[in-house]
Amino acid sequence: MSRPPLRALLGRLRQDRRGVTIVEFAMVAPVLLLILLGFFDLGYRVYAQSVLQGALHDAARMATVGGSSMAQIDARVKTRLSNFATRSTVTTEATNYFDFSGVAQPEKIVGDTVPVNTYNPGDCFEDTNANNTYDADRGRSGTGNSDDIVRYSVTITFPRILPLGRLMGWGNTQTLTSNTVLRNQPYAGRINNVNRISIAANGTVTQC
Repeated sequence: MSRPPLRALLGRLRQDRRGVTIVEFAMVAPVLLLILLGFFDLGYRVYAQSVLQGALHDAARMATVGGSSMAQIDARVKTRLSNFATRSTVTTEATNYFDFSGVAQPEKIVGDTVPVNTYNPGDCFEDTNANNTYDADRGRSGTGNSDDIVRYSVTITFPRILPLGRLMGWGNTQTLTSNTVLRNQPYAGRINNVNRISIAANGTVTQC
């Protein structure tokens, strides 16, 4: 029995449509799977942001009514977020200001020298946080006192639930940060003592 010519065999292969669907699926499946993984990863991130925001608001309420130490507030936040992601790393930060207009603002220069509108050694400024240093953020660490403005920030770093980061070059962890600014309740008298100083080039601190 003679074999069919090679040309005839190739012709039949070109006309054969069996198995086309599985080949097409094999080409489309990786892209579809990657899109689905992306949606899962995005959904998990949105959920994590929601949990983080809830923990932040809870901490802010504790901070503004007074009676809770910074350690107690941090413990409350970390407990809520640790239940969400047992392998997460949580960091918290509280910074207080005298009024809303001072949030994340540099310390006020009251005796400016050339070049003006920028701090120079020897300029007289209001050392709001009393650390004998000119700071680009005048905030003081901690939850402050009665009627102070508090900016509370929480950052959580947690592993991705899917290995999508390695495929896309994003890394194996995600980091989310959320912050809020609230005024403390007037639970006590309020005192605002601002120290005006100047710092010479050699580091000498003098009152001004």
